[in-house]
Amino acid sequence: MTGLVGKPGRRGDLVRRVRGEVCFTDDLRLPRMLFAKILRSPHPHARIVGLDATKALALPGVVAVLTGKDLPVRFGIIPWTPDEHSLVVEKARFVGDGVAAIAALDERTAARACELVEVTWEVLPPVLDLDTARDQPAIGLGASGKDNVSKVVDLAFGDVDAALRGSALVVEGDYHFEGTAHAPIETHCALARYDSDGLLTVWSTTQVPHYLHRELSRVLQLSPARIRVIQPPVGGAFGGKSEPFGHEMVVAKLAMVTGRPVKILLTREEEFYVHRGRHPMRMHFAVGAQRDGKLTAVDAKTDIDGGAYSSFGLVTTYYSGQLLTLPSFAPNYRFSSTRYFTTKPPCGPKRGHGSVQPRFAFEITLDKIAVELGLDPIEIRRTNAVPGNSTLNGMRITSNGYLECLARVEAASQWKERRSKLGFGRGLGVASSAYISGTNYPIYPNEMPQSAVQLKVDRSGVVTVFNGASEIGQGTDTLLATIVADELGLDLGCVRVVSADSDLCPVDLGAYSSRGTFMNGNACLMAVREVKHKLVTAVAEKLAVPPADVFVTRGFLAARGLENQAIPVDEAIRLAEARFGTLGATGWYKSPPGLGGSYRGGTIGASPAYSFTAHVAEVKVDVETGFVEVVKVWCAHDCGKAICPSLVEGQIEGSVYMGVAEALLEEHLVDHRGLHAGPNFLDYRIPTSLDVGDVEALIVESIDPEGPLGAKEAGEGPLHSSIPAVANAIFDAVGIRLDRLPFSPARVLAALEAKRSV
Repeated sequence: MTGLVGKPGRRGDLVRRVRGEVCFTDDLRLPRMLFAKILRSPHPHARIVGLDATKALALPGVVAVLTGKDLPVRFGIIPWTPDEHSLVVEKARFVGDGVAAIAALDERTAARACELVEVTWEVLPPVLDLDTARDQPAIGLGASGKDNVSKVVDLAFGDVDAALRGSALVVEGDYHFEGTAHAPIETHCALARYDSDGLLTVWSTTQVPHYLHRELSRVLQLSPARIRVIQPPVGGAFGGKSEPFGHEMVVAKLAMVTGRPVKILLTREEEFYVHRGRHPMRMHFAVGAQRDGKLTAVDAKTDIDGGAYSSFGLVTTYYSGQLLTLPSFAPNYRFSSTRYFTTKPPCGPKRGHGSVQPRFAFEITLDKIAVELGLDPIEIRRTNAVPGNSTLNGMRITSNGYLECLARVEAASQWKERRSKLGFGRGLGVASSAYISGTNYPIYPNEMPQSAVQLKVDRSGVVTVFNGASEIGQGTDTLLATIVADELGLDLGCVRVVSADSDLCPVDLGAYSSRGTFMNGNACLMAVREVKHKLVTAVAEKLAVPPADVFVTRGFLAARGLENQAIPVDEAIRLAEARFGTLGATGWYKSPPGLGGSYRGGTIGASPAYSFTAHVAEVKVDVETGFVEVVKVWCAHDCGKAICPSLVEGQIEGSVYMGVAEALLEEHLVDHRGLHAGPNFLDYRIPTSLDVGDVEALIVESIDPEGPLGAKEAGEGPLHSSIPAVANAIFDAVGIRLDRLPFSPARVLAALEAKRSV
């Protein structure tokens, strides 16, 4: 090691981003480029009876019009549930569903042409809430047409009923997590070019270029060898760009039809309707415990509002139960989760996919049990920390810094000295969580690597990393550059990273499920160590010493006892090239076999490693206005090994900010007409720097034996327990339980009034 790993530093692209030098998708301009707009359904549920685009085509400046019949093949991120069309073929299923697409010389003309498309609708009964989805099966949004069900999961581990009957205390409660949006700064954008030689190139703000490549091939009926997907730098994603979208298919088809490049940029309003944000969930939890605080059983029933299409819904339904069994849990568990279709914007994965909502419910229930039994909420979590190397549902644990996370936030917040002693209106709350470091298998079944890297080593001393992973702001490029530079003794400036170009880079499955550090990092480490071996061998021959005596230091390779004859890295590269020929290497990662349980669905939620997190939040509650202020959040996160500590701290801070925003402000509401309550940044409330208190990021290193240099994830895990920590702090402050998000002033005041009237 040459001192880069584990040392603070900034992201490699940070200065370029601040100076405006980064070229995002919408910055791209191609000769003869057209602009596209999509006409969207005004109804939440309606059948197209007639569609006439004659007037739109006659408008000067309009070049082409597409309708659903031009793109009849369904697509979807999960291969078992492809239920989306690029444009509506028969029925629109939410306000905002794409109906027709226009390519014109400019955006204004394309938008005007959309208004000229004449659509005759047969309006159908909408499904705008979970009660309707459950109670009116005849609407038939489900695959069978006989109900509105998207997916059902029922799993049980142990005798839950007997354990609850034998409990000294059973706490039950109902919880509601309202849907939230990703709200990235950059909206979706895609640009397509179809060359005269038949090559389709698509630039897109995607975080899954490989899956987009696959679905473009399916929908367009075009050989994958004739498609190139490039993901430029992305201005925020958080899961909202982790699947193929209809507008990407539309611009590709328009480029093929017109023979000209075509670009589409979604408006902020469209972004809220395209959505794919956090699923609303309605949850009922019953948790049993003995008098000493030892949990006996957990029984969870969850209804999930999936919106109009499947998206990642199959996985979401499993994640809503499977990922709850760490870090503190009971020996008996049952969960029943049902995802319903509704005629609302389709939901998908948002940071912490599928498990943020049940974590909120469970951690509040755990706090209720602690209070009821007169126990310290941190101690009850210690008492129930999952022992050993596996969970009751078969998830393997390879490293675990959970107890240290609890100890760190306990000490940093002065929990024992300050909890329940800050005076009425101010309080502390604790919560904890765990999350995956990459899903254990690819979305479509195959035996190929899940992540891969190619290295090109130039005799000048520059190493280029061709990396299939998606840089979406989380710092993957910097991570890989750090690993390469540290292993070879290079300055970071000598490492170039080329990412997410299907023609140049090997396949990586994308930036989702917190897989980047663990999987991409392992692939990179494999490749760079092959190069390092050749450099060490060449230097050993030059110095006439055994290879075992050669070591890498900053800028040099040297031999023990001959340090004054150290060879600069660039010279070592030339020696190795003369000895072995042109230098390069490939590395890849595939998760080990046998992860997860042997039952149906047992591998969904299985991961090669799990991160652990603990939060303590301090809040002030104004009982006159109902306003909740988060004064400070302490977050301790076990990331295995912090290869780039500044990036880990940034991920912790970003996760906490997002969690606090969801706790206090955010809700993706759709009214009785299917319209979004406020599809803009004036009405959809997200925090500014003035709205969130201090965050103290505490890095815990458990050193995972299978992670790259011991590392695990840090991008999603630090979010989960921030929300229930705030809820539990509100209880400590003013004695009210808030079981529905967000914790708005109106809800706080209503709870205070209810408490006073008891």
